Amino acid sequence: MAALIRRRLLCTSAEAAGRKLAVREVTKANFAEAVEEFKEDLAGSDFVAVSLQKTGSFSAGWHRELPFDTNDTAYLKAKYAAERFQVLQFAACPFSIRASKLTAQPYNFVLFPRDELKMGMPSYSFSIQTSHMAYLAQEGFDFNACIYDGISYLSKAQESAAKVRIGNPTPGNYVVDSKVTHTVADTMFIERTKSRVKNWKNTCKNSSSRTDDALLSSLRKLVMGTELYGSRPCMNIDVCSERQVQLSLEMLKEFSDELVPVIVPAKGGGTQSVRVFLTSSKEDKDFFERELQNVEEEQNKRVRGFREVIDLISASQKPVVSHNSLNDFTSIHSKFISPLPGNIEEFTGSLSMVFPHILDVKHLMKNIGPLRKVTNIPAAISYLNNHYFAPIDLETLHEENEGKSHRHNVVKICYLFAKLCTILKIPENAKPIDYHLLAPATEEYTNISNPLSNIPQESINEDIRIWRSNMRKISCNHLAFVWGFRSGYTAGMLKSMLQTSRDIFSEDFDVRLVDKSCAIVVFRQPGLSETFLDVVSNEDICGSLREMVSEGLRATSYQTYKRVCNLGLWEADLADSLDKALEHPDYNMEADSTTNRREILWSTDSMINFDDL
Repeated sequence: MAALIRRRLLCTSAEAAGRKLAVREVTKANFAEAVEEFKEDLAGSDFVAVSLQKTGSFSAGWHRELPFDTNDTAYLKAKYAAERFQVLQFAACPFSIRASKLTAQPYNFVLFPRDELKMGMPSYSFSIQTSHMAYLAQEGFDFNACIYDGISYLSKAQESAAKVRIGNPTPGNYVVDSKVTHTVADTMFIERTKSRVKNWKNTCKNSSSRTDDALLSSLRKLVMGTELYGSRPCMNIDVCSERQVQLSLEMLKEFSDELVPVIVPAKGGGTQSVRVFLTSSKEDKDFFERELQNVEEEQNKRVRGFREVIDLISASQKPVVSHNSLNDFTSIHSKFISPLPGNIEEFTGSLSMVFPHILDVKHLMKNIGPLRKVTNIPAAISYLNNHYFAPIDLETLHEENEGKSHRHNVVKICYLFAKLCTILKIPENAKPIDYHLLAPATEEYTNISNPLSNIPQESINEDIRIWRSNMRKISCNHLAFVWGFRSGYTAGMLKSMLQTSRDIFSEDFDVRLVDKSCAIVVFRQPGLSETFLDVVSNEDICGSLREMVSEGLRATSYQTYKRVCNLGLWEADLADSLDKALEHPDYNMEADSTTNRREILWSTDSMINFDDL
């Protein structure tokens, strides 16, 4: 009740001051204007929060990140979802924290992968998860605005390919490299091209003072290779290689007071020619260069579309705050940067070049015990409001935004982040909270993966205990997957049958259903999982376990599960995927030997308990 009163007082004071927080809805109609405002808000902020809405998240329960996933398998799951589903909404909110005041400027960019350049990009097709779309509809998502007015985009990789295929000319910079030694062929090319440029320039100047008839003027332009760009004469220097392009630009440095070079790309890549323009004065030259730069920038904006926002966030070097960083940033990388790499090491390296500082509020929440199991943002905020006194002054939302809570997620992330920083005293004893103090204090939380990435991969032989209320490190060696049991079996039934089958199950172990078809067995003692797998495959098996095996029970190690993720065997049932992985002929088991040195964080509380469904 006290927390509710505090929140109402904060809202009342905000309304009394006339401050209203509106989520700016951005479509292609107002995109150019919104980008300029976003740039200003970003420059004046300390952080920027992001939140994505996609056409789906995962196709089966085991496809989502689970407690027994290592960094590698969690990334491969996120990669599969990012490549399959499409981003329809990108909310970005520059914000600052000063004492207990949170200042936020939220923007909601509506996206649609429209092929505006008629080049088959950015996407031919994407998958849709019907339950996810139904949820968006309930939250007030405007699908008409998305399809008809959504902002298109190209990734950096797609933009480079588009520029090559479109073949737009780009300004050429004069190059002089004194270290390069010219060959005889280089010298001949330079002298021949220089002579031609001199004759062309002199002819253009002389012809401007003569009055020839139309036929002579046309013949002179044809012989000299002269064209007109507006009122400015121009000529083409044909080149056969990038080396000749550089030689041409080096040579044109001698005429830099009057001539402006432009690179004309070939349709299939490379350079077709260097086009040279003759200006009438220094003022005309400066004006023409600015004109070329403006044309190039407009073309680039048209090509990259929404990715301009991504580039602004990247260029600002501001810490990016997210609630589900692995899923969000695999989607961001896939759609706006380049295709996702095959492993998490390459992914983190590539992503850090664009976003060097990423903060996931889930990592901050791990420092508050009861929040370890909370994945819902409103639930986390409610818990903090009810158990901690950490008032954060946040402006209320406009009535026009009510009923469209999908737009509010990014604001809630900002609010939750500010709450956590205050409660965790980040930075220690810093009042007011200042970004320059906060940045180094949050360095330990800067992470794009899950909590597993903070686990040292070398120490695998420490004492491990598995309890419901705790999360413990555990080696992947201690895990085994079982499937092929009778339909309707619960985890408790499986555990009881295993306990009565062999002596190895007299030790502490845990069983949980991953989905309806497969369960995971977690052993406490080293070596028991290998013993269990040997027993299942042994012809001398006896007891209730023999009966279960005769009915189709199968078991395998964590390596097979990792193989499933590496091969992309994303069947609806994990059991089917494990079967296919074991039967796959083109996979080397030794390549997965590093799995034995990996650890996971295991908690039965965070598992999906299919017994309760």
